[in-house]
Amino acid sequence: MEITTIETIPLRHSLPEGRSLGDARGFGRTRKTTLVRLETDTGLEGWGEAFAPGRIVEATVEELFADDVVGLDPFAVQSLVDRSYTDPYHFGGDVFVQSALSGIDVACWDIVGKAVERPVYRLLGGTECESLVPYASTMYFTEEERPLEEPIREAVEEGFTAAKIKIGAGRDDDVERVRVAREILGDEGRLMVDMNGNYRPHQAIETANAIADYDVAWIEEPVPPENASGYREVKRRIDTPIAAGEAHYGRFAFKELVDDRTVDVVQPNLGRCGGFSEARLIADMASTENVAVRPHVWNSAVGTAAAVQFAASVSDYPHSRNVPEPMVLEFDRSENPLRDDLLETPLDPTGGRLEVPQEPGLGISIDEQALERYRSEA
Repeated sequence: MEITTIETIPLRHSLPEGRSLGDARGFGRTRKTTLVRLETDTGLEGWGEAFAPGRIVEATVEELFADDVVGLDPFAVQSLVDRSYTDPYHFGGDVFVQSALSGIDVACWDIVGKAVERPVYRLLGGTECESLVPYASTMYFTEEERPLEEPIREAVEEGFTAAKIKIGAGRDDDVERVRVAREILGDEGRLMVDMNGNYRPHQAIETANAIADYDVAWIEEPVPPENASGYREVKRRIDTPIAAGEAHYGRFAFKELVDDRTVDVVQPNLGRCGGFSEARLIADMASTENVAVRPHVWNSAVGTAAAVQFAASVSDYPHSRNVPEPMVLEFDRSENPLRDDLLETPLDPTGGRLEVPQEPGLGISIDEQALERYRSEA
């Protein structure tokens, strides 16, 4: 079996004027991503997602990957991943190279799963897993006026027992957001916060200490991703676990996070970290240092499905039974038709459980009409 064609498909969806949302860094109205579709000489088709703009992905694939991918046996995908660091030399750690590679890699694993009639998570070494615990990514900063408690209340009404909220706009605002979320989520709910790298270390530390009584499970990106010394300073001076990784690409960037326990939770995005092949190496490194792995998800349906398969494969080490920290998977509650409309059978996180597809590969079927509806020229 060999790959005969590779296609990049840019997707785009924009919210109406006045309904922008985002984080402490600013608002946005448009979601963009790029799907990668591979076809083989046996008729099998594989889907992946490169979480980057379409024109950049298309150019990167054409310049760096197309010649190696066409004719490749999908079972040999790891060799493609390894070569991305050495040929061409010095390009491997680039975000756009890793994003393009992610789409190709995930699509190859999708094909392999279909070829052997197994879901990807079982190929990655996971034991049987029927469901995960989704957490609502919510309480975004919004352009429109909206009661602060409304989005977290909606998530709880949908059955979510865990949530991550946006903070990072100043200590007093942070405390109020966390207070409201904790009150509505309840004492038993799992609550995380995301600063989106909007603070200097002393600001992150100030807020972390101010919200310490609200039982926060982790603080995500307290400082910018490139501020390694800032992460170390925050880590030394707070007790709440730190999470990061959505803005890190490839095994070597994640090794720096894992070494010396710079963070407590690594968050590879399957559309940017290098795909399943790199994510598996990242999970092994994290497990070796007893660092938790919880994928970051802000993707289309394909990237979300990949995150589900990966999450289902991650080891529970060091837990053996009665796991105190179950695998949780991010599921944002903003409007996202690139996720909700793109599959013939959408992923459903409501009710507090997210079923892991057991069909071969990613376990999904693309709705071709929806694909064309959101296809973009850029």
